[in-house]
Amino acid sequence: QVQLVESGGGLVQPGGSLRLSCVAPGFPSGYYVIGWLRQAPGMEREGVACISYGDGSTVYADSVKGRFTISRDNTKRTYLQMNRLKPEDTAIYYCVADLDCSGYMKLLPLSQGTQVTVSS
Repeated sequence: QVQLVESGGGLVQPGGSLRLSCVAPGFPSGYYVIGWLRQAPGMEREGVACISYGDGSTVYADSVKGRFTISRDNTKRTYLQMNRLKPEDTAIYYCVADLDCSGYMKLLPLSQGTQVTVSS
């Protein structure tokens, strides 16, 4: 498993937006997708979104469809644009690298993650 670095979290009011970034120093060969996970206090970790570097295909959790957008650029940086944020989106967000998007939500993050707090 590869350790990635997240940034972009913060405090935002309900209905606001944030953009998270994920970078893999020296993107590892053999990994083809980047996924975002989140974990709220007392809750199980859940998969949020995943993107394939090959064809750009994406997968989203039902709870974020229509509000979050995952994307990547040519420098191997992945983004999670989060709009219309809700208090229940409050969590630590992590990114992980995997072979495909079918199992990324089961990975244990090795990084520190970035805190997102949605509160008025």
